[in-house]
This record gives sequence, structure tokens and C-alpha cells, in this order.
Amino acid sequence: MMRKFLWASLALAGVVAGAGALWEPLAATEYETAKRTYDAEIVRDEYGVPHINGATDADTAYGLAYAHAEDDFSTIEDVIAMTRGRYGALAGSDGAKVDYVMHLLGVRETAEKHYMELSPEVRAVCEAYAAGLNYYASKHPGEVRLSKLFPVTGQDIVTGFVLRAPFFYGLDSTIAALTEGKPLPKDSAAPMTPIGRDPEMNGSNAFAVSPKRMADGKTWLISNSHQPYEGQVAWYEAVTHSGEGLDMAGALFPGSPFVLLGHNRNLGWTNTVNRPDLTDVYKLVMNDAGDKYRYDGKWLPLTATRVWLPVKMGPFNLPVPQTIYRSIHGPVIKNDKGYFAIRYAGIDSVKAVEQYYRNTKATNWAEWTKSMSIGGIPATNFIYADKTGRVAYIYNARFPDRKPGYDYTKQLPGDTSAAMWAGPVGFDRYPKIVDPASGFVQNANNTPFLAAGPGSEMNPADYSPYLGIELGMTNRGLRATELLAADRSITPEELLAIKMDMTYSKQSWVGSWMASFAALDLKDAPELAKAQKLLASWDWSSDGKGDADALAERIIRFGARRNWRGDAMPDPRKTLQEAVDEFKTRFGRIDPQLGDIQRLRRGNVDLPMFGGSDALRATTMWDADQADGKVRVRHGDSYIMLVRWDKAGNVLSESIQPYGAATTRPDSPHYTDQMKLFVAGKYKPVHFEWADAVKHAKRRYRP
Repeated sequence: MMRKFLWASLALAGVVAGAGALWEPLAATEYETAKRTYDAEIVRDEYGVPHINGATDADTAYGLAYAHAEDDFSTIEDVIAMTRGRYGALAGSDGAKVDYVMHLLGVRETAEKHYMELSPEVRAVCEAYAAGLNYYASKHPGEVRLSKLFPVTGQDIVTGFVLRAPFFYGLDSTIAALTEGKPLPKDSAAPMTPIGRDPEMNGSNAFAVSPKRMADGKTWLISNSHQPYEGQVAWYEAVTHSGEGLDMAGALFPGSPFVLLGHNRNLGWTNTVNRPDLTDVYKLVMNDAGDKYRYDGKWLPLTATRVWLPVKMGPFNLPVPQTIYRSIHGPVIKNDKGYFAIRYAGIDSVKAVEQYYRNTKATNWAEWTKSMSIGGIPATNFIYADKTGRVAYIYNARFPDRKPGYDYTKQLPGDTSAAMWAGPVGFDRYPKIVDPASGFVQNANNTPFLAAGPGSEMNPADYSPYLGIELGMTNRGLRATELLAADRSITPEELLAIKMDMTYSKQSWVGSWMASFAALDLKDAPELAKAQKLLASWDWSSDGKGDADALAERIIRFGARRNWRGDAMPDPRKTLQEAVDEFKTRFGRIDPQLGDIQRLRRGNVDLPMFGGSDALRATTMWDADQADGKVRVRHGDSYIMLVRWDKAGNVLSESIQPYGAATTRPDSPHYTDQMKLFVAGKYKPVHFEWADAVKHAKRRYRP
């Protein structure tokens, strides 16, 4: 989120530099925490994955916090600083942008206002998780980088959910456009193609296959989320157990008191990013003084609040002032073109925390769908499977209940209540597929109307256009449907090969994109003609077995963002020239082997990484600033989990991470110990039952 105000404001901040060295810590608020004793046992298995057991759900959350802090305290501290509006004091101007958004959206106020509306069980779990972090911080004061950040409270944990949830469907792109006075992202997109997050940060594949389609007669669920390999939304693996039923294996983000996707004994689910239109922007009609706006014929006061953003500059934390505006619609951004109000899914709600918790506690389809009907999670698809053989796909979103009469893909009038929605639609109106005749559901960030194969798809005409559902198709979604639909009896080996597929379909957007290069007349450009010939030899796979794989993958990356956004594709001749120049400069040739230049790197481990930006074996984002000119994969296939239930209802699962369990501990043997398995497409066992975890324990302790 680029924000012009910071760069201008930082210059003004120098005036108060003398006081700045002390200002930020003194301004920080100390929080009281409830006094309670918790008891949890932690087992670390052969890969360092924590298994936590407690008498109550709260005990388990306490142990989870401590275990996660052992592996990644610095990232958790970042997340907590965000919930307090103090991330700029750790991360400088980039962190201050997050703090600005936290204030703009009223995130802290939402958590405080609605905290007591959460069930006592959820509040107890959040407070226990906070206590676990506090205990770790008290035992390791040398790791605490920001004074007076601890102790943490349950409200801080809830605030983290409220802050991060809207950015999974792209609210940040709307805020960035308004703050810079640029066109709204969805205004420049193709019809019915909402933008969502940056395409390089989107991703995830998910598959659920019923016993009637599987040769082994088991129910299969494959979770293949695409997240950054490091940072605040990198997956962390854990297994939890409690005497109250918080039994889950899977993954979570730093700051979460329970698993967010995975499985229990009876059922499981995973998520993929979807792109419904969940944000509306209103142009306000202001009075001459700029302190009131017109609404239904009346002049209402525009709320203005002064906030101070701490910004780390060298040894100082300098205060940067900002004014936060709000109208009846929601947060307001002022730019050179006027005042614009934003209304978005999840506004003024903390229900996501309750819903995630209830999902983990569900023991059957009825209980799980009851949890889903809470409607708290603003966006993301859910792919579901359970021990009865049921598979399902839920196109989940907190859809605005919009009124007919307006084009909600465009800027809306802010002076009438007729254009403003009051609440989300009910779960009964969500697009969903349950137990399709095809025997499978899949999603790879493609339209929900292509999720279960021919004869089992939803009809777009059955759903209101005001839901803003995307119609776009990814290569991954197309390949998944092609491969699953073509095999009437899928073996486990075949299913895993589908997940690891590295091929691009000629029927996908990549087909027409590559055709535009083949059609170029390059008689006047011998170097480009050589590259064109190389591309013509490509075997349509990023498996590293052909000389053209690296160049083809680079060409695909040039078009991926434009295709995702629905924008016009770049000029193919200019694109080919740019790719050739880049490869000659970086590698001295246009035909390097893909595995030689695309690497999975961490610490002293450096491995070839195959796959592509829109292949089911995904390598979505590169770090190009490597000293040797090669590229480091840092986003794409991340946490992968394979789950299956046999005919007797017994569950078995395996998983893999790109790096290891000790996410920010270079001295740990679990910092890189999963990397070789990950690049080879292999998996490690998940010791789901506590007795199994104890049997494989390498360390057993109570924090």
C-alpha cells in the first residue's frame, strides 16, 4: 500500500526529532491482563512440529502461543505491534502505512466495541493465547524489541483478525488507489472480474474427491495454499488437542489462537482466495467548509480524529500526525479529487474469530455449516471433506446485501441511502456445491461456476449479479478440472500427480498469450527471432526438462498480472525484447535451465525449484535481488496437507512446508529440514493422535 502522505510527513517529523527519541514509548499504552493459571504440554516431533495438549481449549491455546513464539516470536511481535498501531516503530515508514490503515478502518475500536459479543469460550481462548505470549516475553526479555508492547490482551488477538481479514480480498488496493488519487482498481478491470489481491500474492489450489471417484475408496482432501514463505501471513504448522475437543491438525498464521485450516477426526477444510466485489466507494458531497457532507437531504458532520503514527528513523521513533475521517458509510479518504467513503465486507465485525473457532469444533456437516452460517469470514473459498464421504465447495464471502438500481462496480453517490447496503446476505444465498455427481470439487482461484466438472457445475443465472462473483479462469483451475474429469477412477498416485502438475493448457489464457509471440514478424530482429524459435520449442510445462522452460516462464510472468486484473496484455514484441535483455544481462544466455535459475534458498540450503506462476505446482513470486543473478522462490506452493478417511472413518494425513517448523530460528535443525522433501514433491507424516505424537516425541515439556 503506497501512501504519499508518509513521505511528506516524515520531513515534518524531523522538527520533533529531539522529543522523538522518547515520545513513542511514552505514548504506548499498558494493558492489564486477567490473572489465571494455564497448563499445557508440548511435544515436538522429529520435524519440530509442536503438538499441544491441554485439559481445556484455553490451556491448549496457551501452549500453542508459547510453542509458536519459540519458533517465530519476532513475527508474532510484528503482528501484535500492528494491533496497537505501533508497527511503524518497528518497521519504519512501511510499518506506519499499516498503522494508518488500522486507524482508518477503526480496527481497534471494532474489537473493543464487539469483544464481549464473542462467546465466553472464544474470549477464554484468545485471552489464554495472549497469556502464553506474555509468559514467553517475560522469560525472554532480550527478544522483545518494542517497549511496553507486552502484556498482550485477548482484544489484541481479536484486533489482529479484524485488521488482516479484508486484505485477503483486496481492500488494500482500493485504499492505495484512493490515497494516491488514482482510478479504482475495479474501474479498470474487465466486467465481472474483481481485482482482489495482487496476482503475485494470490493463489492456492484445493481438491476434495469422494470415495466413488477414488480407486482406493477413500475420501481425499488436498490443501495447497499459496502464501509467502515468511512474514505475518506465512503458514505455521501445529497439532492441538484438548479435553474440550479442540482437536485439529493444520496451519495457522502468527497471532492466531487456533488452527485455521486442516482437519480434525471427522472433517476437514481448506481455503483458496476468491475475488468477489466486496468493496463499495462513495463520492461525498461536501459543504464549503469541508466539515459536513450531504446525506438524504441533511448535512451530517464528517468525523475527524487526529492520530499520531510512530515511525522508526534510525535510533528514533518520530511522531507523524494524520487526520482520520469517517462518515455514515465508513472510513473516508480525502485526495485531490474530493472525499471518498469506503464500505467493505467485514466492516465493524469480529465474527470471523467466532466462526474459525466453531469450524474447528464441528464434528459433522450440520455443525460445520452452522458455523459457516455465522458469516464472519469476509472472503475465501472453502473446500470441505469428511469421513462420511461428503465433499463440498462453498464460495464464501460476507456479500453486501446491495439494493438494485446502481452499478456497484463503479463509484457510487454518497448523498443517498438508496445506494448503501445495511448488512451481508445469508449463508443460504452463497454459491455452493455439495456432493456433486462428478465426485470431486476443486478451486484454484477460478470462477466458482467451474468447480466440479461437466454436469455438476452451478448455473451463474441462479445468483444475483449484485454478489459481484468473478468469472475469470486460471490455468490451474482449468488443468485441475481437465485432469480430474478425465479420470473416472483416480489412484492416490494420480491425484498427487495432478496436484504437482506443471503443464499449461493451450485452452487457458497462456495459450493465446504464447500465440501472440509466435505471430510476430521478426525478420528485422535476429536475436528476437532466435528467442521466438526457442519459445516455439517449448513443451508447455515448467518441469525443467526443456531448454525453453525458463524463458517461457518469464514470458508468462510478464502477462500474469495483466490477465488477472483483466487489463490489456502488454505488447508481445516489447515483452520479448525485455525478456531477452534481462536473460542476457542476468544469465548471459536466453536458454538457461529453469532449475539452474529458479531456486529454493534458505540459510546454506540452495535447491532447484520447478513449477510455474500459474501451474498447479506453483512458484508464484520471485526474489530477483540474488547476488548471482538467479531468482529465489518466496511465494507459491507453501503449506501442503494431504488428508484421507478410510471406509471405517479413520483419518490419516501428511504435510510439508517449504522450509521447516522453526521459521525464524537459523540455529535450529528445523530451520531448513523440510526443504529437500518439498522440492522433491514428497511429504512427512502428521502424527495427529496424541499417543502417536508422544511415540515420535523428540522433546516433551510444559511451558
